[in-house]
Amino acid sequence: MPDLALRRAFLGRARRNPALFWGAVLGGGVLLAGLAAPLVAAMIGHNPIQQFRTTGLDVMGLPVGPGREFWLGTDGFGRDVLVRVLYGTRASLLIGIPATTLALLLGTFIGICAGWSRGWTDRLLGRFMDVVLAFPFILTALALATLNRGADGTPTLRPEALVIVVIALFAWIWFARLVRGIVRVLRDGPLVEAAQVSGATPREILQREILPILAPKLVVFWAVQLPANIVAEATLSFLGVGIAAPVPSLGNMIAEAQRSGLYQTQPWLLIGPGLALFLAVLGANLLAAGLRSLLDPAERR
Repeated sequence: MPDLALRRAFLGRARRNPALFWGAVLGGGVLLAGLAAPLVAAMIGHNPIQQFRTTGLDVMGLPVGPGREFWLGTDGFGRDVLVRVLYGTRASLLIGIPATTLALLLGTFIGICAGWSRGWTDRLLGRFMDVVLAFPFILTALALATLNRGADGTPTLRPEALVIVVIALFAWIWFARLVRGIVRVLRDGPLVEAAQVSGATPREILQREILPILAPKLVVFWAVQLPANIVAEATLSFLGVGIAAPVPSLGNMIAEAQRSGLYQTQPWLLIGPGLALFLAVLGANLLAAGLRSLLDPAERR
């Protein structure tokens, strides 16, 4: 009976917060699709870079359409589009989630240091944030990708790790500015003043008074920043900076479909990765909106 009551209460809250419910459904579905990519590939016997020249291409050498063997058809090399979309979704999540988390940790640390400090430290970190914002994202990513080449032309750092670093280097600034503003307000507020009067150390004040207020806002902003970083990964892969072919990512699949022009007669080449990217971004945005309305008292009212 208690479990049933809790389940009913949970469903009631979910119905009152449709953005959270549908965001969890879409986000969970995309996450499940990415995690299930190896299982699906093993079940149907296709891996993401395997070429089926005899069954995946017609007599004219063009990709075959959706059917019993290839549910989403094949691409110009006879590879299974469905398997590649699943692995591409997996790659986007394996880059977007760590990059956003790394940006959150770095931005929170710098934001707390800037917001809690006074005088030249705060001004120096504030100017540093302004300088970072002045760097163009795409040009910087292209420059770092060029510097990542060794003497023999091979990448010094794995492309996935490079994309995570590049995205985090630009995404942390938004977390830092948010945290800095909140900490500066709390620093001169009654909660911190009361804690200081009671003899609490700065570390205790941060743990007991500031971090509990920051945590829900950071959770919401993490969900807000995640879709932007997923799109950033797709953009870099589209430009050839991210995950390199033949390893699939949503960005390089879209780029390959556009470059070949086959999507004009075989639209599944573009619909598959495009729809997966759309659902991932939509789910994360809905989840962020639902979390905001759930955790923000003003939004709840």
